Amino acid sequence: MRKIFYLLALFALTALAGCEALYPSYMLKTPKDYHFDKLIDSTTAANYKISPNDFLNMRLFSQNGFHIIDLTNSSNSAGSGSGGGSSSSSAAAVTTSIDYLVESDGTVNLPVIGRIQVSGLSIREATEMLEKKYSEFYIKPYILLTISNRRVIVFPGDPGTARVIPLVNNNTTLLEALALAGGLTESGKARQVKLIRGDPTKPQVYLIDLYTIDGIKAGNTILQANDIIYVTPQRRPTLVLLERLTPILSGITSILLTIVLLKNTKL
Repeated sequence: MRKIFYLLALFALTALAGCEALYPSYMLKTPKDYHFDKLIDSTTAANYKISPNDFLNMRLFSQNGFHIIDLTNSSNSAGSGSGGGSSSSSAAAVTTSIDYLVESDGTVNLPVIGRIQVSGLSIREATEMLEKKYSEFYIKPYILLTISNRRVIVFPGDPGTARVIPLVNNNTTLLEALALAGGLTESGKARQVKLIRGDPTKPQVYLIDLYTIDGIKAGNTILQANDIIYVTPQRRPTLVLLERLTPILSGITSILLTIVLLKNTKL
């Protein structure tokens, strides 16, 4: 009997000594002496650059936006570009837009003009460049260009609760993204919210304190595509240890109860 309790105590001490054993699902840990980056002008929207794997949503108009051009129908497109007002009724009925993938080499294959390099350009730069290209085929082309798959990843504080949040609004803030993810979980530390952005091989990491009202300025940081928001979970070793030991204690209790019953039966 005494050996069983010694083994149980040894298991408990081993579990307490190894944090990784208690918290195997924790992520993105930084050393105690880690030097976090400093947020500068965080409330200004960043000039996002088009990257591989982006989906470009494009709508093309002629005559400075008067006629919308159906890029899915080449014959209709050609007529819209060169004709006058006679095709206005059919062109106005076209309201569809198409997503075009920016491939790994930074190019995108577009109707009429073919493959063209867009990676590294801002939306405005790409729009101006495409309008110039399409002006060879259409009268005063006007382009509406957006990126349809911009998103951020939010880890609100508990394993299994992560969310991918689409950036529909160009000025989505950190607080808005957390709200869209359901807010911080009960285990999340409001004092330790990490904002991770940039090149994954050498990311910028910002530590944000949302515990007090003073953190509202940092909370209004405008997010960039592919940002990661990681709310550090609280460590509750006693609770976790009890959860781990409960099945073992139940098994030991069952064994001891069986032994006692067998001894009483023999008596």
